[in-house]
Amino acid sequence: MAPKKPITRHVFPALAIAGSLAVGVVACSSGTTTSTAGSGSSAPTTSAAPTTTATAATTPATSTGTAVPATKVSAAALRANLTTLFNSHVILASAATGAALAGRTDDFNAAAAELDKNSDDITAAVGSVYGDDAGKAFGPLWKKHIVFFVDYTKAVGAGDKAAADKAVTSLTNYAGDFAAFLSGANPNVPKDGLTDLVKTHVLTLKDVVDAQAAKDPVKTNAALATAIAHMHMIADPLAAGIVKQFPDMFSGDPSSKGADLQVALNSAFQQHVAFASIATGAALGGRNDEFTAAVGQLDKNSDDITAAVGSVYGDDAGKAFGPLWKKHITFFVDYTKAVGAGDKATADKTVTSLTNYAGDFAAFLSGANPNLPKDGLTDLVKTHILTLKDVVDAQAAKDPVKTYAALAVAMKHMHMIADPLAAAITTQFPEKFPS
Repeated sequence: MAPKKPITRHVFPALAIAGSLAVGVVACSSGTTTSTAGSGSSAPTTSAAPTTTATAATTPATSTGTAVPATKVSAAALRANLTTLFNSHVILASAATGAALAGRTDDFNAAAAELDKNSDDITAAVGSVYGDDAGKAFGPLWKKHIVFFVDYTKAVGAGDKAAADKAVTSLTNYAGDFAAFLSGANPNVPKDGLTDLVKTHVLTLKDVVDAQAAKDPVKTNAALATAIAHMHMIADPLAAGIVKQFPDMFSGDPSSKGADLQVALNSAFQQHVAFASIATGAALGGRNDEFTAAVGQLDKNSDDITAAVGSVYGDDAGKAFGPLWKKHITFFVDYTKAVGAGDKATADKTVTSLTNYAGDFAAFLSGANPNLPKDGLTDLVKTHILTLKDVVDAQAAKDPVKTYAALAVAMKHMHMIADPLAAAITTQFPEKFPS
């Protein structure tokens, strides 16, 4: 990093993430999480659910305090990591506000705690690379807008327009403060443009809260999808600015077609997990309108993923992929119903169907792309199934702390499918997806 010395400690978390993940920002399997079969089902356990941090092998820090990686990080991976990090912020924030407005206090506390862990992880990453001062400067600023959103949610829930308007003013002013902080740390990130992008983030997330307060689950899920989709609009210029500022740390072009593909797949798969968990939680909670709305949004997400496959392999492949992809969603609906009804036999049968599905799905993809080994992909899809199953089991047990912890793990694991899939496609079609 090469900003002026007075602001070297004021750095965006992605810079710290890039440093701390220098050896492998995507292939981050150093942590382990055990996925256990709940509700009496007989699913096998698995280790190797990924974490989002890893200890990097780095050379000594430069004179500015920036750790220089022993191995360059993919610029596309940095951009994808930023995007999914921001996506998780939106997903967890909306879960917290929705629970607060619905009076589900335990759910609110658990979602807010997981959101806080996300913030603390980012802050710790800053401090690990740039020292305690950097973390102390960044942490309160990042969390400040979350506090404003809590204030807004409380005001909307209470019908207090004056307090709601005040919170919105605080949020829009925050956009300028946050943009000034980042542009001060990175001369490649223009303040005015970033201010507008952060304001849009604030307003799209406000739309989610407003729809939740209006008890309109269709608008809520649509607004959430929009808010998530917008986050790459912040992540993209930040990644570009970071790579330009640290050319010795990154390889490739963060704006390449290959990077576009990696970001799109990561975001789409992450949303799949998020909307699936919203649907299963609503089903188990007896909130039928919320379940129907979430399934509708999940179906749109499935169509987006199918369209992405079709854009690479043609319409026939898309038509074949669509029903196969949606098949495991149907199995999860069946599993959720069985768990909710306490029907162990059906739950066990459905888990078997899901684990068998992993092999069918892997066979389809490896058949289309020789760069995707079937066995390895089968294991990754099984882990996706088991991590999402953990979410359902925690929801059925009415344990919101475990629910949101499991959701965080399940969302993070999608990197482990999206990244090799993107890499295999770019290898197969280098002229179409240059890196």
